[in-house]
Amino acid sequence: MSDSSTTAAASAAIDWPRLTEIIRDHRRFLLTTHVRPDCDALGSTLALEAILRQLGKQADIVVGYQVPPNLRWIDPDRRIRRHGVDILDDEIDAAEVLVVLDTSAWAQLGHVESILRDTKARKIVLDHHLGGDDLGAECFKDPDMEATGRIVAELAGHLNIPLTAEMATALFAAVSTDTGWFRFPSTTPGTYRLAAELVAAGASPSRIYADLYENESLARLHLIGRALGRAETKLDGRLIHTHLTNDDFRECGALPTDSEDVVNLTLAVGRTEGAVILVEQPEGGFKVSFRGRCKMNCAEVAAQFGGGGHAAAAGAMLGEPLETARRRVLDAVVAAME
Repeated sequence: MSDSSTTAAASAAIDWPRLTEIIRDHRRFLLTTHVRPDCDALGSTLALEAILRQLGKQADIVVGYQVPPNLRWIDPDRRIRRHGVDILDDEIDAAEVLVVLDTSAWAQLGHVESILRDTKARKIVLDHHLGGDDLGAECFKDPDMEATGRIVAELAGHLNIPLTAEMATALFAAVSTDTGWFRFPSTTPGTYRLAAELVAAGASPSRIYADLYENESLARLHLIGRALGRAETKLDGRLIHTHLTNDDFRECGALPTDSEDVVNLTLAVGRTEGAVILVEQPEGGFKVSFRGRCKMNCAEVAAQFGGGGHAAAAGAMLGEPLETARRRVLDAVVAAME
């Protein structure tokens, strides 16, 4: 990908000269992303690591969790390493630049909070979400972008790094999933142009789709069944909501990550305009996911509970019992939709 690429220079919100200067002026990088990772988090991080390697830099990826089994295909060379398990403190301390991708919220970075707070490295954020916390980092953000993968793809162009099949696969997974396989309103003509470039560079949509959506475990299917089976509607069918408890995960034999994207399935019900799912967390409390295809701004609703995200998709954490959390959340969503 060169500077003449259709993806290059698309974002005026990001100071590209400053970002490329930081990358060119340093040699050792440490990359991380949020808990409960999705393909945008993992794909953009893996692609950036590959870009840095192409530039002759030293780059390591550190997280505090095992990559979910259903997403391990995205990291065939096992470049994502676990803090305290297979990356040494000396390697972490040697980093000159710490890059946080796809979030700037402390609540999503608890697994590497000690690294973020203790590091002497320069910190930068690459993200496409609205809002966030002060991580003591220089932020390169554009909420108009459909995925953090888009930022990394454009960065490759500004650095004059041709995309390899490895990078293209990771970035196609990032962009396709964060746009709901190109269904969400965030999808633009530029999204399709980027997808075409990634396919030309070696990404295989059919293989990526099969890895993503045709490789489910029976436990996840059972969990989905529970969520859909207890779904209810409000506002004459315009709002649909459901929940999952730790008992559901245990009885289905499902993993915590098996609840990803379940909220999107509820929008398949005709006439629905908003959707909410509350998912109990192993450590307690509920993760709430909001989806909207109406005037409701999901990010603004999530912000009422300390969360954030996008206008059409957002999330938050509530440390309350189910009934209390559900009542508060539904009251806020109903008010936003009326």
